[in-house]
Amino acid sequence: ILVSFSLLSLTTGAVMYLQGYPNGGLLLTLGLILTASGMGLWFRDVITEGTYEGHHTKQVQKGLIIGLVLFIISEVFAFFSVFWAFFHSSLSPAIEIGGVWPPLGITPLDPFSIPLLNTFLLLSSGAFVTFGHHALIAGDRKGAIFGTLITIILAIVFTVLQYIEYNEAGFTIADSVFGTVFFASTGLHGLHVIVGTIFITVGFIRILNYHLTDTHHIGHESGILYW
Repeated sequence: ILVSFSLLSLTTGAVMYLQGYPNGGLLLTLGLILTASGMGLWFRDVITEGTYEGHHTKQVQKGLIIGLVLFIISEVFAFFSVFWAFFHSSLSPAIEIGGVWPPLGITPLDPFSIPLLNTFLLLSSGAFVTFGHHALIAGDRKGAIFGTLITIILAIVFTVLQYIEYNEAGFTIADSVFGTVFFASTGLHGLHVIVGTIFITVGFIRILNYHLTDTHHIGHESGILYW
């Protein structure tokens, strides 16, 4: 219930902030703090139940995996809606935007600069986190630490580069459907990467603290599936 109302405050505050309503930024910040706090306390309890109290039986693990899969499916449909908006507008540009794509007056970013580099970084991070996962299963502690640490570093570099890309963009989210679709898609993906980075960082800390074994590491495995 706490997280639900926190998310309501977060989304309402975001809309108010983007539309220029007074105190929108305050409500957005409050919703973000409450959401992060609720999730932190929630995950703390899950870790305690699984690591110290031994409540994560096979049946409980199965339930956690099903919950994660349903969450990922919801994200798939969120991305699908954004891609639908992009292809709807780009494959058959409306007369309202001049019948061309990108719309007149908008200079798109070079896809072979930061976007290509970020794609390479993400694909590399996927390879490293997979390496760390297999090392954990094989009982190779050093390999698990190395693979997970490199993944976190690559994820942070990706986020910094996306911030630089946003600063270099010559358009905003309010500039035609192009700006809206660009920032909605890359922003949603950037948020996914930030959440995934936190997810994997928690798993990394748990590896360092000997919380995870070669047969019982569902929390870290969930982060890898999300990634």
